[in-house]
Amino acid sequence: MAVESAESVPTSGPDDGPVDAAPPAPPEFRRAMGMFASGVTVVTGVDDGEPVGFACQSFASVSLEPPLVLFCADHNGRTWPRIRRSGRFCVNVLAEDQVDVCDRFGSSRGKKFDGLDWDTSRWGLPALRDVLLRVHADVYDVHVAGDHDVVVGRVLELESAGEGHPMIFYRGRFGIDEPRPRLVPNLWGWGDHWG
Repeated sequence: MAVESAESVPTSGPDDGPVDAAPPAPPEFRRAMGMFASGVTVVTGVDDGEPVGFACQSFASVSLEPPLVLFCADHNGRTWPRIRRSGRFCVNVLAEDQVDVCDRFGSSRGKKFDGLDWDTSRWGLPALRDVLLRVHADVYDVHVAGDHDVVVGRVLELESAGEGHPMIFYRGRFGIDEPRPRLVPNLWGWGDHWG
């Protein structure tokens, strides 16, 4: 049996690969990541007595013990810094028929809560009506990741608020079952900063 010397054994490492390979450009990355269907939420909070919120598709559970969730918020967004100051937030999981709510919180224009029916939860957070689920949480940890913050929250309470199907965001559109899902308006989504 022949034994190879350490010099003749091929190795690979994190720097191996084509020398001229460039990372994907933002439009290419956006298009590729759009192939992953996600739910849509609205993250709400209170800053200086005023309700604030933003549409967010980057939301996930992290841990069962302790119960932790996460969402990602753009550094250039105006709302996330306001929620961060308060240290507490509510994730409202949208139902498929709540496109108007998503449009409202996904746009950088207008007052999000003007003319909207909502309640204040026992945690003092804006709780949107007719959503599928509300997750009330304290900010547990924040990690800077490129142009976003990864926000980890420790769950205080879960409220199953409704029945029905979730809103799905896929390939820049709402829904996946329709032959022509509703397009996200140009004034909302990647163009505006979620957060």
